[in-house]
Amino acid sequence: MIKKGWIFVALCCSIWIRGQYAGPETNFRSPLDIPLILSGTFGELRSNHFHSGIDIKTQQRQGLPVHAVEKGTVSRIKISHWGYGKALYIAHPNGYTSVYAHLQKFGPEIEAYVKSLQYQNQSYEIEVFPDFGELTVSKGDTVAFSGNTGGSSGPHLHFEIRNSLDEKPTNPLLYGLSVRDATNPNIAGLFAYPLSDSAQVNQSRKRTEIGFRLQADGTYLAEPVAASGLIGFGIEAYDRQDLAANKNGIYRVVQEVNGKTYTDMDFDVFSFGETRYINTLIDYPHYARYKSRIQKLFRTPGNRLSLYSTLYNEGKIRVRPGDGYQVELRVSDLAGNQTVLRIPVEGKQLPVLESAAVEKTPYFVQADKPSSFKLGKAQVYFPAGCFYQDTFLELASDSLSVKLHEPSLAMHLNFTLSYDASHLAPAERSKYFIARLDEEDRPQFQQTYRRGDTFTTRSRDLGRYTLALDTVPPKVSPRNFKEKQWLTNYRYLSLRISDDVSGIESYSGKLNGRWILMEYEPKSQTLTYNFDDRILSERQCELEVEVTDNVGNTTTYRTEFFRR
Repeated sequence: MIKKGWIFVALCCSIWIRGQYAGPETNFRSPLDIPLILSGTFGELRSNHFHSGIDIKTQQRQGLPVHAVEKGTVSRIKISHWGYGKALYIAHPNGYTSVYAHLQKFGPEIEAYVKSLQYQNQSYEIEVFPDFGELTVSKGDTVAFSGNTGGSSGPHLHFEIRNSLDEKPTNPLLYGLSVRDATNPNIAGLFAYPLSDSAQVNQSRKRTEIGFRLQADGTYLAEPVAASGLIGFGIEAYDRQDLAANKNGIYRVVQEVNGKTYTDMDFDVFSFGETRYINTLIDYPHYARYKSRIQKLFRTPGNRLSLYSTLYNEGKIRVRPGDGYQVELRVSDLAGNQTVLRIPVEGKQLPVLESAAVEKTPYFVQADKPSSFKLGKAQVYFPAGCFYQDTFLELASDSLSVKLHEPSLAMHLNFTLSYDASHLAPAERSKYFIARLDEEDRPQFQQTYRRGDTFTTRSRDLGRYTLALDTVPPKVSPRNFKEKQWLTNYRYLSLRISDDVSGIESYSGKLNGRWILMEYEPKSQTLTYNFDDRILSERQCELEVEVTDNVGNTTTYRTEFFRR
């Protein structure tokens, strides 16, 4: 039960020691009353970020009670259509904050608090930081119910533990949460990279896949590698716990060369400010093409990650002709299960059969300097720090469309794309927007800013862009009721809303002229109103729902129903 007025005293922040957190003792309980089975691990490689918590399976259903892992005060509540969906943050006196995300709803008192603010602001999406001690919880209180809101692709609980002072997420499995795991990590692929102009691996100057086999002692042995110059290795790897088939992220990887540690990195903690540097840790062009992530065991330009406890010679191996090298990779999980892969490397200067030519274009950018290019009716500006390293770009324009290189090149900062829209008819200008074209040439809305004759957007995704027109208003239709129907025993109203071009920007609903809270779920394109709000007592109900797309086309849907 939530007790208001409890006095929260924050203790000293924990002190980081590589491999463990040393600081205030923690005695966190599990956030759920079911066995913890993970569909995602801390630090897992995701699109443009590391996973900042663990994803706990909820038996393919929603509505499981979610408990406070320790006493504390609610420090933040955020509800959004994407991202974490419905999320709750609880600060604890030991210096940590627990985070619960993708929730279906909150516990009764928190739900009432949130709903009051939503009606006050007339908005489903809110973010609030309750006053210190305004909403306090005891250990084990039911603070929420598990769900599938936001960017979740299936019912689960996303759970985090953060340092309360610096907001750094830490690995929740370091705090005594029990997950059955006696299963070794799996190495699915091994790759070698020539890293200097004269380097080669197996007579190639390109990334080369290396085969390997299981040995009688349970370790793996790679095929012999003939190389020279500066080289590095990368792996495709995943981990599984005992009760799930999910391919989760690994916890730690160590690379030794002739017994010397070259690379030692783990996922105990990171900062949100560095998470996008994941694109320097993985082979991004390979990921863009094949949707699989090779984790590089060497550091490349632009990599500012703090995950390394040891990084000798940037994790790169200088191979000299005539010398032999024994490379050993050890991949482990937090439970101590380990997989070992040994790679024999022989220094040989062999004829190169496959070169890696750099395609030069008129458009060269230096990573530490800004660049701007005129492309027909468009102009693109790349600020300093936009790219991780110097590179040649492939840029082109055709009528209203522009090609900004290929999506295979990762970017760290937003670039700015501007269009001269003076040629567009003034009557239609407001219905145009800047769109990124997908692989099937379908326009994807980009937030477009209009100032006079200039349209502007900001993005971190390279590819093809154009000006697109949207004159079609959104569609609105009922899902679980019909006009003039009696809905006495209904728990909720549900409608479907959609927009085929620019997408939904806003929506609002009224019952008998009064604003009602409607929950939008973009994944299912549904709007839902819960009758438990009980804001009306009339038998005859007039419902009005207004939906607007991203360029201002609006549809107003009106209907009538009855309810006792």
